[in-house]
Amino acid sequence: MQTPAPAELQRLAFLIEAETSQLKEFLDLLEREKSLLVSGNDDGLLPLTEEKNERYRQLQRLHDDRAALLARHGFANDNAALRAFCASAPKVLARWDEALAFAAQARERNAINGKLIAGFMRRTQGALSVLLSAAGQPPLYDAGGHSRPTGRKRILGTA
Repeated sequence: MQTPAPAELQRLAFLIEAETSQLKEFLDLLEREKSLLVSGNDDGLLPLTEEKNERYRQLQRLHDDRAALLARHGFANDNAALRAFCASAPKVLARWDEALAFAAQARERNAINGKLIAGFMRRTQGALSVLLSAAGQPPLYDAGGHSRPTGRKRILGTA
């Protein structure tokens, strides 16, 4: 393991700062998603999901850049290695701790939103089943999302 040059430490500080900022914005998106799910406003979910996916891609790029920088100096991309790399930079370590806290909050919020989405999907499936039943149509999909044959088959070449 090589001792990092000041420029490399500064680059890592920049990456951690950017990652912390992106995580904070990701948390805000997750909170907006939760509000939409709780209110039943599914119209806003698609654009928010696209924004969430883009934010995730940005976070992944920052993570990959951080991993590459650490690897160039013989360090693993884990908490202990990063702390060793930044041993002489307490402000960077403090920002790293903030990033870790935001990441933990994001995992928690994402899990909550996942449960809300699962409930939303169950309600939607139930409503679809009721509508199809009222129309005299058997369900097209089972509860697991697998398609079911409707029982109506048409022979090719007939109208």
